[in-house]
Amino acid sequence: MEKKVSSATQNQALNAIVFVYRNVLRKDIENLLDAVRAKRKRRLPVVLTTKEVKQIFDHMDGVHGLMAMLIYGGGLGLTECLRLCIKDLNLEQNMVIIRGGKGDEDRRTVLPERLKDDLIQHLTSVREIYDQDRKENLNGVALPGALEKKYPNAGKEWGWFWLFPSRTLSLDPRTRIVRRHHIHPASLQREFKNAVQKAGITKQASIHILRHSFATHLLEKGYDVRTIQELLGHKFLQTTMIYTHVAKKTSWE
Repeated sequence: MEKKVSSATQNQALNAIVFVYRNVLRKDIENLLDAVRAKRKRRLPVVLTTKEVKQIFDHMDGVHGLMAMLIYGGGLGLTECLRLCIKDLNLEQNMVIIRGGKGDEDRRTVLPERLKDDLIQHLTSVREIYDQDRKENLNGVALPGALEKKYPNAGKEWGWFWLFPSRTLSLDPRTRIVRRHHIHPASLQREFKNAVQKAGITKQASIHILRHSFATHLLEKGYDVRTIQELLGHKFLQTTMIYTHVAKKTSWE
């Protein structure tokens, strides 16, 4: 409090102290603590204009550009995009299935029509990686939960293969198995940051700003707030309502 650090940093420090006493020293000090939990202040999300989004995408290409456009076009989180499997893509119905997203729940979101041709072309190159893995009899991709024990060969099926697979193999730190993982998040974050700089945009923009911009732009186009809530996977409507404070005043009001 004296150094005026953020509320998240304050609470993290307090939780760390309580954890050490409770789980390491085996002492309960919660009732003895005379500490004030910092209240998190509401901050309006930073959003891009449609022009700024286009300027950024003009400086991105290849698989990273496709991922960024998919995140913006469907309101995905970074991790949600990275964990997409082939079977999560429905090109016929223009739909993306997010599995284990916000609140560990599945949901559906939109797949922009303009991305379909690029995705079809991308799937061709991904199929080549998949076929090579099967030819070399490599371990399949890691399956969520206990599915790997229930269906030991499912990880080698085309439907479970990553939509955005890494070009190299890696060691799974949990199982010590060498297998193909999805693209590392740092690579997309780095490419996006470089594109923001090249576009001359001064806003504090991380890849997550595309999700905020997706919701805000839908509001500005007159979409219903509850529809946007479902697309984003928000549990509470109040979470989605924050975008009404940054959206331009249009007919939805």
